[in-house]
Amino acid sequence: MSVAPLPPEERISLRKLLSPRQPGDAMAAYYALYHPSAKTRIWVHRAASGRMDGFLVSAKTGQDLFRPFLTIRAPNAFSAAELLRTAFPSPQPAIVSIPEPLGVWVLPLLSLESSRRILVFRLNGAKLEPVINVLVVRSTSPEGLARFEIRRGDRLLAAAGVNWQSPDWAEIFVRTDPSVRERGHGKSVCAALSRHLLGENRQILYAVEEGEEYSIRLAGSLGFEDTGERELLCAGSVRMDPQRER
Repeated sequence: MSVAPLPPEERISLRKLLSPRQPGDAMAAYYALYHPSAKTRIWVHRAASGRMDGFLVSAKTGQDLFRPFLTIRAPNAFSAAELLRTAFPSPQPAIVSIPEPLGVWVLPLLSLESSRRILVFRLNGAKLEPVINVLVVRSTSPEGLARFEIRRGDRLLAAAGVNWQSPDWAEIFVRTDPSVRERGHGKSVCAALSRHLLGENRQILYAVEEGEEYSIRLAGSLGFEDTGERELLCAGSVRMDPQRER
């Protein structure tokens, strides 16, 4: 068994370890297959037979300029440990997103600052009803992705934008000034963005932290449905000793 870096030109080989059309693998597939190569490092784990059976992606994103964003797929605890040990020979702060079932293997290897359970919702386009609000204005994010906003002068009241998008999927965010919640601003910008993305033939995901009742209600009001997928979003660093005996 071994772990080694994966050359950028071989990223397509990771598809065999993912189900890119399933909500639970959509984000991992984006970072593994489509995130800009100059901002992405990938390590793969191979079984004794030489067959690739796991990977770790470390991506630089605009969400945190000082900590890489990690996502992992591994068949067992040993593979997960080998991937982390090779990618991080010394402790380094990172943001880690993993499917909840992998938590039993990965979380013990991290020094955690925080850990959040994320619910993954998927838009049922047939349930999306038009929301007309003349205050909604389209803009563009620094990455060139679609964004819809409501402003009052220089004050941003609500915004909906794209965290990441692949040829098949887009994950969105919605932010609403707490002082104007329940006035329909968040729903208006989210509906406008959703219509735009559906027009591009993308399926839409909305990741919500467990317990965020406003966001959960907003999702339901627009036709988002709970996929049952759960992610763990963690901030911390790899804490295991890379020289520890196996």
